[in-house]
Parts: sequence; structure tokens; C-alpha cells
Amino acid sequence: MIYYEEGNLVIRDMQAEDISIIHKENLSHGWHSNQSVYEGYYKAQQAKTLYVFVAEYEGKFAGYTTLKPQTSTGPFAKQGLPEVSDFNVFMKYRRKGIGSKILDVVENFAAGFSSTITLGVGLHPGYGSAQRLYIKRGYIPDGSGVWYRDHPLEPYTACCNDDDLVLYLSKQLHS
Repeated sequence: MIYYEEGNLVIRDMQAEDISIIHKENLSHGWHSNQSVYEGYYKAQQAKTLYVFVAEYEGKFAGYTTLKPQTSTGPFAKQGLPEVSDFNVFMKYRRKGIGSKILDVVENFAAGFSSTITLGVGLHPGYGSAQRLYIKRGYIPDGSGVWYRDHPLEPYTACCNDDDLVLYLSKQLHS
């Protein structure tokens, strides 16, 4: 399915051949990557339990994100709200508006079944671009503080600043 197409940019659903592309591209950036995760995304998309949005720029794989129809972790788990997860635009495609367009498409899609969208963003510098983008787009912290490995982190607790240390944000959608 194609969600968006204009000029050099296409946003579509995930295809089987994307699995190895994502894995290889992540490794080339020095990022942690587990191919079975992307295989799981594809299977979940086929089962309609997860939506995967892939961006192609000038015919090349440029980035992706997933949308869980109802998050099962974090402070929004009991509210049945959708969650953006694993949002990535590969380095050579950044600063071209691709990330914003992916989020436009995802937010518009989610607005079809929810008035609010959520996400969790990591806190180390590798997430800096995403943190800035989310705030500029109107996402606000939920107020529950920092979470680590799917649990709120108590004040003054030691933790590791890895990919599991996150701040949860939400945004009101307009349908």
C-alpha cells in the first residue's frame, strides 16, 4: 500500500525485501540491529497488528517507523492509545523533510482511530534529532518522568543511559 507519493518521496508499507535493507543499513551506521525484529515487524504488518511506514527517497530506502494501534507498555498502556515506535531516517537522508513527512503520514493515519498519539524517545545523544523533531511537532511529556526497561524510574535511582531509558510523549491529533 502507498500512503503518500509526491516528487522524490514515497511512503509505503513494508515489503519482505525491506527486512535485510533495514538490518544492513543499521549496521552500516554502527547501530544495534537484530534482523529478527524486522522479520517480526513484517509478520505483524501482515497480521494487521502493526503498521510499518517505509520512506523511499529517489527510489532508495531512506527510513521507516512503526505504529502500534494500542501500546502495551509505558504510561499510556491502559489507555489504548497508538504508539509510534522505532522511528529512523538514515543519516544520508536527514535534513530533507523525510522524517517530518513520515510523521505527517503516521499521525494522519492514527487520527482515523484515535484523538491522541504517543511515543517514547531515548535520552542519549543518538536520539537528539528525534527529540527536537518531536517537540517541534507538538509532542509533550506525559509527566510520569523517565522510564527504564518499561518501568518508571524512581528518583535518585542509578540507571544506564542506553536505548531503554526513555521519556514518553503524546500529541493531540486533529481529524
